[in-house]
Amino acid sequence: MTAAAVRRRVLVSAPERVEVVTEPMPELRSGEALVSLRVVGVCGSDLHGMHGHHPAMRPPFYPGHEVVGVVREVGADVTGVAPGHLVTVEPPLPCGHCKMCTTGRANVCSELEFFGCGFREGGMADVFSIRADRLHAIPPEFSLRQAALIEPLATPVHAIGLVGGVAGKAVAVIGSGTIGLLVLAAARAGGARRIVMTDPLPSKRSRALAGGADAVADAADPELARTVRGLLGETADVVFDCVAAQATVTSAIDMVQRGGTVVLLGVPSRPVEVPAFGIQDRQIRLQGSITYLGSDYAEAIKLIAAGHVNPDTMITASFPLGSAAAAFAAAAGGEQVKVLMTGEGVTV
Repeated sequence: MTAAAVRRRVLVSAPERVEVVTEPMPELRSGEALVSLRVVGVCGSDLHGMHGHHPAMRPPFYPGHEVVGVVREVGADVTGVAPGHLVTVEPPLPCGHCKMCTTGRANVCSELEFFGCGFREGGMADVFSIRADRLHAIPPEFSLRQAALIEPLATPVHAIGLVGGVAGKAVAVIGSGTIGLLVLAAARAGGARRIVMTDPLPSKRSRALAGGADAVADAADPELARTVRGLLGETADVVFDCVAAQATVTSAIDMVQRGGTVVLLGVPSRPVEVPAFGIQDRQIRLQGSITYLGSDYAEAIKLIAAGHVNPDTMITASFPLGSAAAAFAAAAGGEQVKVLMTGEGVTV
């Protein structure tokens, strides 16, 4: 095999094992594009999969869906993107013809495949292939650090849309990691009246305050729900649970008390029980939220362009692609917010 015919790829080959392997370049199919990596984020889902805790993604898999790159080549029947375009990937790969796809809910396609999450291709590679219709152009004035946050920001944008917006509402956010801090940014931009964040780590609570939270609470507080209600000055209208463990779901339902909504954004690593009578009796809405739609990408780009997200506070570490194991270890350590990996010769 010649050097030109191979690429490096990150492979989570077994639980807790992250490798960089050399494999053949992908075949360019009709409707697809070849993209050269610029930056890719390490997501919580990647970490869950590496640990063997993700309910839908277990090793071996090729990770990487928070990815930005430059189009290198396009296949037959491709329109809208061309070689040289800087793009980010919308990783859900919907079928386009099922009930969900034909009713505007392609993110929950009944035949969904997902780039970087158990699919044959992932973005942690020198070069990867992707359906060209899943690529979004990045505004020319964006830095790579800004571009790297489009995909993760689209997740809270979608979640806020599911509850009809947060303007004038009292909001609680459980978990002050990447998604929690981006929920904070999107909710603040969306006009939330008051926002309280929780996290067990003092460093992340400090980041939440710096990012615009009105107050923070220690997630280890045994009276967390009562504390959050006190800091809000009322029950929460909406709670965004970015962890989705038993303790957080229980607390979230208690925070809203009556008539509120709990949105689950975190990926639960094990089954969670909910108080069905309390949900019914207090008319609580328990809303799942998964990924995003193209319109959420457009809104995320607008929010970043308007300065609602500061990439310098969100992106706390970067590693070259060849140091993937170190990047995963840093992301799993708990103190980092967003860890990036960079393509050959790229600095951020």
